[in-house]
Amino acid sequence: MNTKRILRTLILLLVRIIGAPGAYFLRRTVDSKPAPRILVIRPDHLGDLILVTPILHALKAQAPDAHITMMVGPWSREVVARHPAIDTTLTCPFPGFQRASQKPLAPYLLLFQTARQLRSAQYDLAINLRPDFWWGAALIYLTGIPRRAGYAIQPGTPFITHKLAALEPEHATVSNLRLASAGLLSLSYNKLDEPYTPERYPLHFVPTQEERNWIDERLTTAGITAEMPLIVIHPGTGAAVKLWRNEAWSQCANSINEARPSLQHIHVILTGSPAERPLLEEIASGIHTPPLLLSDMTVGQLAAILARALCVLGVDSGPLHLAVAQNTRTLQLFGPTDERIFGPWGAPERHSIIRTTQKCPGCPAIPCGRLDFGPDEVSQHLCVRSIPEKQVERALTSMLAQYSSK
Repeated sequence: MNTKRILRTLILLLVRIIGAPGAYFLRRTVDSKPAPRILVIRPDHLGDLILVTPILHALKAQAPDAHITMMVGPWSREVVARHPAIDTTLTCPFPGFQRASQKPLAPYLLLFQTARQLRSAQYDLAINLRPDFWWGAALIYLTGIPRRAGYAIQPGTPFITHKLAALEPEHATVSNLRLASAGLLSLSYNKLDEPYTPERYPLHFVPTQEERNWIDERLTTAGITAEMPLIVIHPGTGAAVKLWRNEAWSQCANSINEARPSLQHIHVILTGSPAERPLLEEIASGIHTPPLLLSDMTVGQLAAILARALCVLGVDSGPLHLAVAQNTRTLQLFGPTDERIFGPWGAPERHSIIRTTQKCPGCPAIPCGRLDFGPDEVSQHLCVRSIPEKQVERALTSMLAQYSSK
């Protein structure tokens, strides 16, 4: 057992000891309130937060009198701060979700500090939405919340009162809906209606009129009118192992441009973050007709341009889930991640998935589920990069044929 694991084991033991008296007392005195306070925790980034939005609507629909607080990382606040079901948004710099290194004791000091800050809110129910997030389970235990819903995954299981088995492969949104339903039952509300489908529990993120206007101005400046159809390529992602080949994206854009005479002047737009600007420029350098590059947008502005698109192409990433939330068609490339868990939560006929058939060296299966490859390892893991251009072009042609036939 390494030093880091020993430290975590000791801290978890300390958490159980410190929180035990309060947890025991609350189990004996818990009651139902007419207006319960619910705390929902999700530490992840854009894509996972978009997939959580159906749960928020479901909670508010079944418990309209409840006050719902959502705690997220500051990197994801924009996703939920505007959500109509959320009464309060809190941020926490959750450990393990930032690229910056931390001192060994920093996550545990933050744990006790955050629990102390939350305790005065007197929540009646906490839902720890991430399956393997033991830190969140320990937090709601230390906070003294009487009902604590989460997944039965060690080492967080002892801190949870309403445990749910994590089923695989199961879509992440379905898992979270099952967990939200268990939380509602603990407050004596009805469980959520089944089956859990995208039609019944859709994704939610609505760009503001100001964000739509900002996009309109950028398009107008580029000579693109409201009547002109757009195809957006979002090639970037948070994990390098999920990237496709830049020259392959260029070739796909060229195939779109070559089809223009029969498709009424479709325009190709490349989107990404400011850090991904060099990636976009390299792809653009291989495209015969220069595309518009947009890399200085907020999440809301990105949603506005995705909503304008006929189709969005990209690898498994948060912006592709954001596109699904706009009811825009998508074409998504999958490698190390499982599309059964993280695939598009939308009408199947509107979304195409291309799964690699390449098994990488040292990986036990396809998909392997691993994303934390070092820079020297990525070159050996060709799962996504092995997807041929022709396969993507055929799927894209099929999508465009549906448009041109209208």
